[in-house]
Amino acid sequence: MMAKRITRNIPQMTLLASPWEEYELLDSGNGLKLERFGRYRLIRPEAEAIWSPAWSESKWKTANARFVTSDELHGGHWEIMDELPKRWLVSYKGLKVWMQTGGSRQIGVFPEQSDHWDWIEEQIDRAKRPNKVLNLFGYTGLASLAAASAGAHVTHVDASRKVVEWAKENQMASGLAEKPIRWLVDDALKFVHREARRKSFYDGIILDPPKFGRGPKGEVWEFYKLIPELLDACKSILTPQPLFVVMTAYAVKASSVTLHQAVAEMMFAHRGRVTSGELVLREKSAGRFLSTAIYARWSAKFKS
Repeated sequence: MMAKRITRNIPQMTLLASPWEEYELLDSGNGLKLERFGRYRLIRPEAEAIWSPAWSESKWKTANARFVTSDELHGGHWEIMDELPKRWLVSYKGLKVWMQTGGSRQIGVFPEQSDHWDWIEEQIDRAKRPNKVLNLFGYTGLASLAAASAGAHVTHVDASRKVVEWAKENQMASGLAEKPIRWLVDDALKFVHREARRKSFYDGIILDPPKFGRGPKGEVWEFYKLIPELLDACKSILTPQPLFVVMTAYAVKASSVTLHQAVAEMMFAHRGRVTSGELVLREKSAGRFLSTAIYARWSAKFKS
């Protein structure tokens, strides 16, 4: 029986972020990346940028702000170097998200996930039926908005009340106020276990778990410790004919092969296909590819 579970071929796909007018990776190097979000240019740390910048120092000095790291893990502060509003809107194919600099290097969106947003919409569109989607560790909600705009009933879960409120604002800015989205502040693992007890089922699940985090009541999330339990719990809340599962991971030692096999095991009982690989951005300056995250995603195989 176990032999049938062996993954003999692992389709690896490098996913280049879908092109969008209001975002560009302008240049990278020396552990940094220079990006444009709308009208504004920001410099943020990027460990994968182990090469030298292609652009001159003078071009990098055109940035409006840069994130300066501290000795603390992921700690630091923003240094404003030119005009920069507290908040500004950026659009992606009709979806809108508020950008803002705060106590973190993250500013409201992960541009490399744009291919995921398009893919999620495609899975929902081709189903041709009502469906429910669960977005765990949903952050500011671009994946939730993509799913809702395609017609899904969405449940969005994040441990931070601040980012859930931020996500609600993005929903309003995107003109999707009437779309059915439940916005919940909760611990992802506890929520899924409760959904299993309630016999609440989902056709699609989006997972973007951090390496480490805390729930709203101080619950500790550790990727390697809890991801097996979370995937097993998610398996129990899938409908008999699920549409998709997508998982993205940042700053973990696991490879995309690891994620591939974990998702393949989770979806073993269902007819479909798993692909995995890296999410990448392409520079404007030298055309180099910057790897930012790993992913694995499963999609249902529909009868022809």
